[in-house]
Amino acid sequence: MKKLPILILAIATPLFAEWETLHCHSDPVARHEAGLVAFDGKIYLLGGRRINPVSIFDPVTKTWTSGAESPLEIHHFQPVVHKDAIWIVGAMTGRFPHENPVDRVLKYYPREDRWEWGQEIPEDRRRGGAGASIYEGKLYLSCGITRGHMGGFVSWFDALDLETGEWKKLPTAPRARDHFQSVVIGDKLYLAGGRRTSHETNELFNLTVGPVDVFDFAKQAWTTVDEPLPTPRAGNTTHPVENRVLVVGGESAAQREAHREVEALDTCSGQWHVLPSLNRGRHGTGIGEIDGVLYTASGSGNRGGSPELSDIEAIPVEAVTPQVTPAKTGQSPVTRE
Repeated sequence: MKKLPILILAIATPLFAEWETLHCHSDPVARHEAGLVAFDGKIYLLGGRRINPVSIFDPVTKTWTSGAESPLEIHHFQPVVHKDAIWIVGAMTGRFPHENPVDRVLKYYPREDRWEWGQEIPEDRRRGGAGASIYEGKLYLSCGITRGHMGGFVSWFDALDLETGEWKKLPTAPRARDHFQSVVIGDKLYLAGGRRTSHETNELFNLTVGPVDVFDFAKQAWTTVDEPLPTPRAGNTTHPVENRVLVVGGESAAQREAHREVEALDTCSGQWHVLPSLNRGRHGTGIGEIDGVLYTASGSGNRGGSPELSDIEAIPVEAVTPQVTPAKTGQSPVTRE
Protein backbone atom coordinates (compact mmCIF):
# COMPACT_ATOMS: atom_id res chain seq x y z
CA MET A 1 0.00 0.00 0.00
CA LYS A 2 1.42 3.34 -1.05
CA LYS A 3 2.07 5.80 1.81
CA LEU A 4 0.35 9.14 1.61
CA PRO A 5 2.66 12.17 1.70
CA ILE A 6 3.02 14.05 4.94
CA LEU A 7 1.57 17.55 4.82
CA ILE A 8 4.11 19.88 6.35
CA LEU A 9 3.09 23.33 5.10
CA ALA A 10 -0.38 24.34 6.32
CA ILE A 11 -2.32 27.45 5.43
CA ALA A 12 -3.47 29.15 8.62
CA THR A 13 -4.52 32.70 7.89
CA PRO A 14 -7.02 33.97 10.47
CA LEU A 15 -9.89 36.05 9.11
CA PHE A 16 -10.14 38.28 12.16
CA ALA A 17 -6.69 39.89 12.24
CA GLU A 18 -3.80 40.75 9.98
CA TRP A 19 -0.85 43.11 10.23
CA GLU A 20 -1.97 46.72 10.61
CA THR A 21 0.18 49.70 9.64
CA LEU A 22 -0.27 52.15 12.50
CA HIS A 23 -0.95 55.85 12.00
CA CYS A 24 1.41 57.57 14.41
CA HIS A 25 1.77 61.16 15.60
CA SER A 26 5.49 61.10 14.79
CA ASP A 27 8.04 58.90 13.03
CA PRO A 28 11.23 57.14 14.14
CA VAL A 29 14.61 57.72 12.55
CA ALA A 30 14.51 55.55 9.42
CA ARG A 31 17.21 52.88 9.56
CA HIS A 32 18.03 49.29 8.67
CA GLU A 33 20.30 46.54 10.02
CA ALA A 34 19.11 47.79 13.40
CA GLY A 35 17.84 46.20 16.58
CA LEU A 36 14.26 46.38 17.85
CA VAL A 37 13.09 45.13 21.24
CA ALA A 38 10.34 45.74 23.81
CA PHE A 39 11.20 47.06 27.27
CA ASP A 40 8.83 48.15 30.03
CA GLY A 41 5.85 48.72 27.75
CA LYS A 42 7.66 50.55 24.95
CA ILE A 43 9.42 49.64 21.72
CA TYR A 44 13.10 50.56 21.36
CA LEU A 45 14.74 50.88 17.95
CA LEU A 46 18.53 50.99 18.28
CA GLY A 47 21.54 51.29 16.02
CA GLY A 48 21.45 50.73 12.28
CA ARG A 49 23.71 52.15 9.58
CA ARG A 50 25.28 55.48 10.70
CA ILE A 51 25.22 56.76 14.27
CA ASN A 52 21.56 57.15 15.24
CA PRO A 53 19.62 58.19 18.32
CA VAL A 54 17.42 55.56 19.95
CA SER A 55 13.84 55.79 18.65
CA ILE A 56 11.22 54.98 21.31
CA PHE A 57 7.59 54.08 20.53
CA ASP A 58 4.77 54.39 23.05
CA PRO A 59 1.88 52.14 21.91
CA VAL A 60 -0.57 54.01 24.14
CA THR A 61 0.01 57.45 22.60
CA LYS A 62 1.25 56.09 19.23
CA THR A 63 4.14 58.51 19.42
CA TRP A 64 7.86 58.15 18.66
CA THR A 65 10.41 60.05 20.71
CA SER A 66 14.22 60.17 20.54
CA GLY A 67 16.81 58.99 23.03
CA ALA A 68 20.59 59.21 23.20
CA GLU A 69 22.83 58.47 20.23
CA SER A 70 24.89 55.30 20.35
CA PRO A 71 28.61 55.84 21.11
CA LEU A 72 29.57 54.46 17.69
CA GLU A 73 27.91 53.05 14.59
CA ILE A 74 26.39 49.64 15.45
CA HIS A 75 24.45 47.39 13.13
CA HIS A 76 23.74 43.72 12.36
CA PHE A 77 22.92 42.61 15.90
CA GLN A 78 20.09 41.05 17.90
CA PRO A 79 19.41 43.03 21.10
CA VAL A 80 18.32 41.23 24.27
CA VAL A 81 16.85 42.50 27.52
CA HIS A 82 18.38 41.55 30.88
CA LYS A 83 17.25 43.27 34.07
CA ASP A 84 17.34 47.04 33.48
CA ALA A 85 19.42 47.10 30.29
CA ILE A 86 19.29 46.22 26.61
CA TRP A 87 22.43 44.24 25.78
CA ILE A 88 24.18 44.29 22.39
CA VAL A 89 26.69 41.51 21.75
CA GLY A 90 27.80 40.36 18.30
CA ALA A 91 27.39 43.60 16.32
CA MET A 92 29.25 45.11 13.37
CA THR A 93 30.52 48.65 12.84
CA GLY A 94 31.77 50.44 9.74
CA ARG A 95 30.78 50.69 6.09
CA PHE A 96 29.81 47.99 3.60
CA PRO A 97 31.40 45.64 2.71
CA HIS A 98 34.44 45.86 5.01
CA GLU A 99 32.66 46.10 8.37
CA ASN A 100 34.39 45.05 11.59
CA PRO A 101 32.97 43.22 14.59
CA VAL A 102 32.47 45.40 17.67
CA ASP A 103 35.09 44.31 20.20
CA ARG A 104 33.10 44.92 23.38
CA VAL A 105 29.69 44.41 24.94
CA LEU A 106 27.46 47.47 24.73
CA LYS A 107 24.49 48.21 27.00
CA TYR A 108 21.69 50.75 26.83
CA TYR A 109 19.71 51.65 29.96
CA PRO A 110 16.25 52.83 28.83
CA ARG A 111 15.14 54.31 32.15
CA GLU A 112 18.25 56.51 32.25
CA ASP A 113 18.60 56.97 28.47
CA ARG A 114 22.25 56.03 28.89
CA TRP A 115 24.78 53.94 26.94
CA GLU A 116 27.56 52.03 28.71
CA TRP A 117 30.44 49.90 27.49
CA GLY A 118 30.78 46.43 28.97
CA GLN A 119 33.52 43.84 28.91
CA GLU A 120 35.81 43.03 26.04
CA ILE A 121 34.78 40.14 23.78
CA PRO A 122 37.55 37.53 23.33
CA GLU A 123 39.52 38.44 20.23
CA ASP A 124 39.13 35.00 18.65
CA ARG A 125 35.30 35.04 19.05
CA ARG A 126 34.43 38.47 17.69
CA ARG A 127 31.83 38.58 14.94
CA GLY A 128 28.66 40.35 13.80
CA GLY A 129 25.37 39.24 12.29
CA ALA A 130 25.02 36.65 15.05
CA GLY A 131 22.02 35.31 16.95
CA ALA A 132 21.72 36.35 20.60
CA SER A 133 19.29 34.87 23.14
CA ILE A 134 19.13 34.62 26.93
CA TYR A 135 18.57 31.40 28.87
CA GLU A 136 18.86 31.18 32.67
CA GLY A 137 21.02 34.26 33.11
CA LYS A 138 23.38 33.60 30.22
CA LEU A 139 23.54 35.17 26.79
CA TYR A 140 24.05 32.60 24.04
CA LEU A 141 25.77 33.93 20.91
CA SER A 142 25.34 31.77 17.81
CA CYS A 143 27.22 31.72 14.50
CA GLY A 144 27.81 35.09 12.72
CA ILE A 145 30.46 36.47 10.38
CA THR A 146 33.98 37.76 11.13
CA ARG A 147 34.87 39.98 8.15
CA GLY A 148 31.79 42.07 7.54
CA HIS A 149 30.12 41.18 4.25
CA MET A 150 33.35 39.98 2.67
CA GLY A 151 33.21 36.52 4.27
CA GLY A 152 34.25 34.54 7.30
CA PHE A 153 30.90 33.04 8.32
CA VAL A 154 31.25 30.76 11.34
CA SER A 155 29.35 28.13 13.31
CA TRP A 156 30.69 29.29 16.68
CA PHE A 157 28.54 28.97 19.79
CA ASP A 158 29.36 30.79 23.03
CA ALA A 159 27.83 31.63 26.40
CA LEU A 160 28.32 34.88 28.31
CA ASP A 161 27.36 34.77 31.98
CA LEU A 162 25.61 38.10 32.49
CA GLU A 163 26.36 38.16 36.21
CA THR A 164 29.99 37.03 36.36
CA GLY A 165 31.14 38.08 32.88
CA GLU A 166 32.57 34.61 32.20
CA TRP A 167 32.85 33.76 28.50
CA LYS A 168 32.63 30.09 27.52
CA LYS A 169 33.05 28.34 24.18
CA LEU A 170 30.40 25.67 23.50
CA PRO A 171 29.92 22.92 20.87
CA THR A 172 29.71 24.46 17.39
CA ALA A 173 26.38 24.58 15.58
CA PRO A 174 25.71 22.04 12.79
CA ARG A 175 26.24 24.72 10.12
CA ALA A 176 27.48 28.28 9.74
CA ARG A 177 25.05 31.14 9.15
CA ASP A 178 24.89 34.92 9.52
CA HIS A 179 22.21 37.62 9.12
CA PHE A 180 19.68 35.76 11.26
CA GLN A 181 18.18 35.71 14.75
CA SER A 182 17.83 33.02 17.43
CA VAL A 183 15.04 32.32 19.93
CA VAL A 184 14.60 30.22 23.07
CA ILE A 185 11.45 28.15 23.59
CA GLY A 186 11.37 26.00 26.70
CA ASP A 187 14.78 24.42 27.15
CA LYS A 188 15.84 24.72 23.52
CA LEU A 189 17.52 27.33 21.34
CA TYR A 190 16.41 27.65 17.70
CA LEU A 191 18.48 29.09 14.84
CA ALA A 192 16.26 29.92 11.85
CA GLY A 193 16.99 31.68 8.57
CA GLY A 194 20.19 33.43 7.60
CA ARG A 195 22.81 32.86 4.92
CA ARG A 196 26.54 32.44 4.37
CA THR A 197 27.54 35.89 3.14
CA SER A 198 30.53 36.01 0.78
CA HIS A 199 30.91 39.26 -1.13
CA GLU A 200 34.44 38.27 -2.13
CA THR A 201 33.02 35.39 -4.22
CA ASN A 202 30.03 37.45 -5.45
CA GLU A 203 27.65 35.40 -3.31
CA LEU A 204 26.05 38.10 -1.20
CA PHE A 205 22.40 37.02 -1.08
CA ASN A 206 22.08 33.56 -2.58
CA LEU A 207 23.66 31.21 0.00
CA THR A 208 20.60 31.11 2.25
CA VAL A 209 20.38 28.49 4.99
CA GLY A 210 17.14 26.49 5.05
CA PRO A 211 17.65 24.01 7.93
CA VAL A 212 16.68 25.05 11.45
CA ASP A 213 19.23 23.99 14.05
CA VAL A 214 18.25 23.34 17.68
CA PHE A 215 20.40 23.27 20.81
CA ASP A 216 18.98 21.30 23.75
CA PHE A 217 20.24 22.90 26.96
CA ALA A 218 19.38 19.83 29.02
CA LYS A 219 21.25 17.42 26.73
CA GLN A 220 23.91 19.95 25.69
CA ALA A 221 23.56 18.72 22.11
CA TRP A 222 22.51 19.98 18.68
CA THR A 223 19.83 18.54 16.41
CA THR A 224 18.23 19.75 13.16
CA VAL A 225 14.52 20.14 12.42
CA ASP A 226 13.28 17.72 9.75
CA GLU A 227 11.55 20.31 7.57
CA PRO A 228 13.54 23.40 6.52
CA LEU A 229 12.26 26.96 6.44
CA PRO A 230 9.71 27.02 3.56
CA THR A 231 10.89 30.40 2.25
CA PRO A 232 14.68 30.59 2.68
CA ARG A 233 15.84 34.13 3.51
CA ALA A 234 18.29 36.12 5.58
CA GLY A 235 18.01 39.40 7.45
CA ASN A 236 14.84 37.95 8.93
CA THR A 237 13.32 38.60 12.32
CA THR A 238 12.74 35.56 14.54
CA HIS A 239 10.41 35.68 17.53
CA PRO A 240 8.95 33.10 19.95
CA VAL A 241 5.17 32.90 20.45
CA GLU A 242 4.09 30.08 22.76
CA ASN A 243 5.53 26.92 21.14
CA ARG A 244 6.04 28.55 17.74
CA VAL A 245 9.13 30.03 16.13
CA LEU A 246 8.02 32.95 13.95
CA VAL A 247 10.22 33.85 10.98
CA VAL A 248 9.27 37.29 9.68
CA GLY A 249 10.43 39.21 6.60
CA GLY A 250 13.97 39.02 5.25
CA GLU A 251 15.87 39.30 1.97
CA SER A 252 17.17 36.84 -0.64
CA ALA A 253 18.42 36.55 -4.19
CA ALA A 254 14.95 35.30 -5.21
CA GLN A 255 13.41 38.79 -5.37
CA ARG A 256 14.33 42.47 -5.28
CA GLU A 257 11.67 43.44 -2.75
CA ALA A 258 12.20 42.45 0.87
CA HIS A 259 10.15 39.44 1.92
CA ARG A 260 6.68 39.89 3.39
CA GLU A 261 6.32 36.24 4.40
CA VAL A 262 5.58 35.22 7.97
CA GLU A 263 6.03 31.50 8.63
CA ALA A 264 5.88 29.67 11.94
CA LEU A 265 7.42 26.39 13.07
CA ASP A 266 5.31 24.48 15.58
CA THR A 267 8.05 23.02 17.78
CA CYS A 268 5.72 20.29 19.07
CA SER A 269 4.48 18.88 15.75
CA GLY A 270 7.31 19.94 13.44
CA GLN A 271 4.82 21.58 11.06
CA TRP A 272 5.36 24.90 9.35
CA HIS A 273 2.34 27.22 9.16
CA VAL A 274 1.78 30.18 6.83
CA LEU A 275 0.58 33.26 8.75
CA PRO A 276 -0.60 36.73 7.67
CA SER A 277 2.09 38.50 5.63
CA LEU A 278 3.52 41.89 6.48
CA ASN A 279 1.95 44.84 4.68
CA ARG A 280 5.45 45.96 3.69
CA GLY A 281 8.30 43.57 3.20
CA ARG A 282 11.34 44.45 5.34
CA HIS A 283 14.63 43.10 6.62
CA GLY A 284 17.19 44.24 9.16
CA THR A 285 14.93 44.93 12.13
CA GLY A 286 13.17 43.00 14.93
CA ILE A 287 9.92 42.34 16.78
CA GLY A 288 8.78 43.52 20.19
CA GLU A 289 5.80 42.15 22.11
CA ILE A 290 3.69 44.32 24.43
CA ASP A 291 0.36 43.34 26.06
CA GLY A 292 -0.42 40.60 23.56
CA VAL A 293 0.53 42.61 20.47
CA LEU A 294 3.57 42.16 18.21
CA TYR A 295 5.25 45.24 16.71
CA THR A 296 7.84 45.57 13.96
CA ALA A 297 9.22 48.79 12.50
CA SER A 298 11.82 50.28 10.22
CA GLY A 299 14.24 48.08 8.23
CA SER A 300 14.91 48.11 4.49
CA GLY A 301 12.07 47.66 2.01
CA ASN A 302 14.22 46.07 -0.69
CA ARG A 303 17.13 43.67 -0.81
CA GLY A 304 20.20 45.61 0.31
CA GLY A 305 20.13 48.99 2.03
CA SER A 306 17.25 50.98 0.58
CA PRO A 307 14.65 52.25 0.96
CA GLU A 308 14.99 52.69 4.70
CA LEU A 309 11.54 52.50 6.28
CA SER A 310 10.01 54.52 9.10
CA ASP A 311 6.61 52.85 9.47
CA ILE A 312 5.44 50.45 12.18
CA GLU A 313 3.15 47.41 11.86
CA ALA A 314 1.33 45.51 14.57
CA ILE A 315 -0.67 42.29 14.92
CA PRO A 316 -2.36 40.58 17.89
CA VAL A 317 -0.60 37.47 19.18
CA GLU A 318 -3.85 35.54 18.68
CA ALA A 319 -3.52 36.06 14.93
CA VAL A 320 -0.22 34.18 14.80
CA THR A 321 -1.26 31.29 17.06
CA PRO A 322 -4.04 29.65 15.01
CA GLN A 323 -5.38 26.23 15.89
CA VAL A 324 -4.37 24.03 12.96
CA THR A 325 -5.05 20.29 12.89
CA PRO A 326 -1.81 18.44 12.05
CA ALA A 327 -1.79 15.97 9.19
CA LYS A 328 -2.70 12.47 10.43
CA THR A 329 -0.98 10.43 7.75
CA GLY A 330 2.48 9.12 8.59
CA GLN A 331 4.76 10.32 11.30
CA SER A 332 6.69 13.57 11.42
CA PRO A 333 9.44 13.61 14.04
CA VAL A 334 10.35 17.16 15.09
CA THR A 335 14.11 16.81 14.97
CA ARG A 336 16.79 14.48 13.78
CA GLU A 337 20.25 13.87 15.20
